[in-house]
Amino acid sequence: MYKTLIVVDNEHVDLGEGRPDVISFEKYLREYPKLNEPKTRIINLCDTEQYLSKGYYCSLLAEARNHFVLPSLKTINGLRNITHDSDSSAVFSHLLRGLDTVVNKHILFGKTDNSELDKLTAKIFALYPAPLLNLNVQLADGKPNIAITRISFSDLNESQQLTFLQHLDEFKQTVWRINNKRKNFRWDMAILVDHEDKVPPSNKEAIARFVKAAYKYGINAEVVSIDQLDDIAHYDALFIRETTAIDHHTYRLARKAEDLGLVVIDDSASILRCCNKVYLHDAFNYKKVRSLKTQVVSDQSSETISLLESMFNYPVVLKMPEGSFSNGVFKAKDREELSNKLNELFKMSALVLVQEYLYTEFDWRIGVLNGRAIYACKYLMARDHWQIYNHNAKRFFSGGFETLPTFEVPKYVLDAALRASSVVGMGLYGVDIKDVDNKAYVLEVNDNPSIDYKVEDAYLKDELYMQIMAEFHRRLEDRGR
Repeated sequence: MYKTLIVVDNEHVDLGEGRPDVISFEKYLREYPKLNEPKTRIINLCDTEQYLSKGYYCSLLAEARNHFVLPSLKTINGLRNITHDSDSSAVFSHLLRGLDTVVNKHILFGKTDNSELDKLTAKIFALYPAPLLNLNVQLADGKPNIAITRISFSDLNESQQLTFLQHLDEFKQTVWRINNKRKNFRWDMAILVDHEDKVPPSNKEAIARFVKAAYKYGINAEVVSIDQLDDIAHYDALFIRETTAIDHHTYRLARKAEDLGLVVIDDSASILRCCNKVYLHDAFNYKKVRSLKTQVVSDQSSETISLLESMFNYPVVLKMPEGSFSNGVFKAKDREELSNKLNELFKMSALVLVQEYLYTEFDWRIGVLNGRAIYACKYLMARDHWQIYNHNAKRFFSGGFETLPTFEVPKYVLDAALRASSVVGMGLYGVDIKDVDNKAYVLEVNDNPSIDYKVEDAYLKDELYMQIMAEFHRRLEDRGR
């Protein structure tokens, strides 16, 4: 039996008296997950319109905590990106036939007050399961055009709010289901790259070896950039070798490819989870993965800074929830610098991570594929810098490296890498670890790890590319033709 919680922006949102199932976002952030809690479902009524808002983080944290949440991150981003998807109108075209009137209705858990729209709204809810949506259908040259947008509880008037609460209580008694329909196609692979990326996940020589390895497994791999990709449905597999982000075409393409039934690495769930350090920190805590002491903060008040000073010694590290290749990571040496940097970062994100500073001469990077370690590197710090990458340096942008066979890596480092990657999924990951006093501290899991010619492949050489393509081959075989 599931326990259902309704999360709102703050305690002033009124859902009626005597509702112990209603909690504020701040309470959910600080007090969950709880010890020995039952299986939990979250209905997120926070405003999710803005990227990195409290509503966004509510769903992100719920997924990190193994709570079943509505709307999911996939739905939130899908609604944000629906205007980028040229196929969205075609999905509903057969349900709009014969509709000759303008429609502007709220969809409450997949339902409206017009039973004639039931099939249409059920389809919308299956694709974008969210508590509150607005359906707008306009007629242009006699043909209906559909627009689906998010709305918040506060957008409803008093009567509409009462109706919504009735639907909410009914929905709480139902079983939540997700549409997992998939298709299968021929074995052609798109390898997505960005030719303008200064720090791509794989250099040209590595990409060429991926193509060669794919060919040996009967997979026709084509290297394309996003502007060259006409229709992802022409392929059976998608291998993303471009730096990923959530509010970005890489995530949208991965999600669309999955919906079409393609084998995808990086899969959209891995992008969502790895690209946000708040998710990883919360998930590490939940799964008891050892990591550096970290505090998630939502304001830069003097009370918050005093709390941080009681927890950490200066310098401290500040991290934006999203960032790659050491971007979005800063160091504060004193209270003034901490306050100024927090003030700057909160203009871009509702949450910021503050982490203890721990210098080591190198970080481990363990490559993990489908729950198995396949390569290991030591990445040395950039010259005269505290990170692997120094984005302000002209000559010494990054430090050196040492590639080793995985059997030479300390067991506790490998164990930490496998445990951390299992938090994210069963894709291709690079797990960054600090090794201090024979203890492994996981920094993060990267969904799109660097695999460069003569760096990560220095030990395995072509076998590294073969192992990755073997996994694509296995997944395509499992799906069948």
